[in-house]
Amino acid sequence: MSNGAAFGRWIFRAYMAAFFLYLFAPLAIMGAATFNTSRFPTVTPWQGTTLQWFSELFGDRNMWAALGSSALIGVIVVAVSLPIGTAAALLLTSLHARAKSFLYGLMVSPLLMPGVVIGIATLVLWRQLGIGGGMFLIVVAQSSYIICYVMLMVSARLQRFDRAQEEAALGLGASKFMVFRRVLLPFLKPALWGAALLALLQSVENYNTTLFVRGFETPLTIYLATKVRTGLTPSVNALALIMILVTISCAVAFEIARRHRERQGSA
Repeated sequence: MSNGAAFGRWIFRAYMAAFFLYLFAPLAIMGAATFNTSRFPTVTPWQGTTLQWFSELFGDRNMWAALGSSALIGVIVVAVSLPIGTAAALLLTSLHARAKSFLYGLMVSPLLMPGVVIGIATLVLWRQLGIGGGMFLIVVAQSSYIICYVMLMVSARLQRFDRAQEEAALGLGASKFMVFRRVLLPFLKPALWGAALLALLQSVENYNTTLFVRGFETPLTIYLATKVRTGLTPSVNALALIMILVTISCAVAFEIARRHRERQGSA
């Protein structure tokens, strides 16, 4: 191996090490702070090891209510964004190049707008109709840009779809609905699952848009922002640690199931 190749491999390994350190070091520090007896979420100075913050977390009814509110809003946003985004992607693939370019730019424009602008615009519009805030406006405001993510993911998947399959199914007497359900939908299934997960995460973590349209609702991001101002404790770290462990467990379970399906397919 030449000196140049060896140096390149060393640079690549150093870069990967720095990348994963940058990515996971804050999570590790946050997780470690959960077990520090200090009331401020930190690892220095280490005042002792404790599990009291988990007890405080489980006793914080307001935090669990905020988490439940965010989960409910996220599910509704997914239910709204997934069919609309999929329909938009199907519409784009059926247009000619010039109309497709114009409509594509129009559809992705909400992604270019700051969340604050979307929140204020939604509030001003719906206030004229007598709706001043709440779960309905949160769903409307979040869906207005999350639909774009769904559309982009489904559109990317549709680029690999062979339209000859649709023509063959129609030629064999299948209806358009049957073609969609039996041919197109199974092909889009991975993209739809990914889009649904992305939409859920985007909804739960959103703060800027939700802040202006929440009314009397208190989703998790709003509650955590309030805790930062009034007094943050490591119970928040405990919640984050639990969410990270659940996410990792789901990812591992998904990978195991995927490999199991591959082994069954090869067998």
